[in-house]
Amino acid sequence: MRRAFADTLVQLARADDRIIFLTGDLGFQVFDAFCAEFPRRYLNVGVAEAHLVDCAAGLALEGWRPVVYSIASFLTGRAFEQLRLSVGYHQLPVIVAGAGGGYIYAPSGVTHHAKEDVALMSLIPGMTVTVPGDPTEVAELLPQLARLPGPSYIRVGRFGEPRLDSAEPIEVGRGRCVRPGRGVAVLTTGGAVIPAVKAVDSLAAEGIEPLLAHFHTVRPLDLSLVNAAAAVASTFIIVEEHGIQGGLYNTVAAWVAEQRSPVTLKRLGPGDELVFGNPHYDDLLRQTGLEAGAIADTVRQFWSPD
Repeated sequence: MRRAFADTLVQLARADDRIIFLTGDLGFQVFDAFCAEFPRRYLNVGVAEAHLVDCAAGLALEGWRPVVYSIASFLTGRAFEQLRLSVGYHQLPVIVAGAGGGYIYAPSGVTHHAKEDVALMSLIPGMTVTVPGDPTEVAELLPQLARLPGPSYIRVGRFGEPRLDSAEPIEVGRGRCVRPGRGVAVLTTGGAVIPAVKAVDSLAAEGIEPLLAHFHTVRPLDLSLVNAAAAVASTFIIVEEHGIQGGLYNTVAAWVAEQRSPVTLKRLGPGDELVFGNPHYDDLLRQTGLEAGAIADTVRQFWSPD
């Protein structure tokens, strides 16, 4: 995803001389091409996230289209006040890019874990919140965010993620029906869609055909796709690399309550607890049910085609 982000950023800057990139002492080698081609539009403010956001707000007020980039836990946590007041209050067109959302920086410890980033950004009025699932979604969503009149957040994963096999269009605010189905609906956001695809495809040999709906945009959520899923499924299995509060699960649960829907909800993902030590990323995914086997087993548990 990071390579797709960096390459797309260069393309945006070539097309729009208002694009300016600010980083919090992060992204060395990743953004070398941007720095070489646009040295006057590349600003490294150092390890100072609050200053980073305030600089971007000032530039936006002067007509620039800033893109700010830092580790997700630091950018959304340390600079929340500045994002809320300097950017959100003025509804400025600043793209906030959080690198390493969820547990991607797992070995670096609790300070670098970012399973609250979506929740924090969703608290800011007018903030569009996106969690791409693969490099293609990053490349397609970033230009759309650059055209928005207000602020936006995009969670950027790591290098080398597989690409999602789906012909569904990629549009901000619109979900994607990755696999049609019935009985059970698997709802994903972010990179969780990749193991979910593996799980759903593997179940076809057993005659189990759940619907798979992917939400790269968490705010605003595509409620038309949620409604469509509820029309064919009695159970929603929500898979997300995010905490319980403020993510996809919370948003869908609120919809179920408001609609008085009979849909049963099951969630796979991190809990409330902090994860100490320096665990391997893949180990954390297994422990929190974010791998294909656990998703398939959960679908089997709730499967009912009628």
